[in-house]
Amino acid sequence: MQSQLVSRPGETRVWFAVLDAGEEVKKQILALVQQEKIAAASFVALGAFEKAIIAYFNWEKKKYQPIPIDAQVEVITLIGDVVPDEKNKPSLHAHTVLGLADGTTRGGHLMEGHVRPTLEITVTETPAHLVRRRQPGLGLALIEPD
Repeated sequence: MQSQLVSRPGETRVWFAVLDAGEEVKKQILALVQQEKIAAASFVALGAFEKAIIAYFNWEKKKYQPIPIDAQVEVITLIGDVVPDEKNKPSLHAHTVLGLADGTTRGGHLMEGHVRPTLEITVTETPAHLVRRRQPGLGLALIEPD
């Protein structure tokens, strides 16, 4: 991954990152956040994956149902955020829409995405007072604004 801070002093900090083939997107975003000491951020991306796992949240079971996609796909959109969890560790939440070779799409919660040939990501720092906390009864961790 190559990344660069593209904002100027006094502006909201914004990074542009370009991932290489084979890199896993969630791991790379978390690595950037830790390396640059970003407390909270939102991100958008586009490019392509060689394979991915998305998921659908099953409300009755209170858990994500994985949907593996073992094919080259276009990342039509990838959007998400990173905020600290209750233990002050970065917690990433992302949704994506992926385009298949026949023009159909698949979308959902991104569990895993392996880049091929590239993925371009814009990361924008957001206020650091947000925290993601596990919600008993929901089976999810949600952002709780202070």
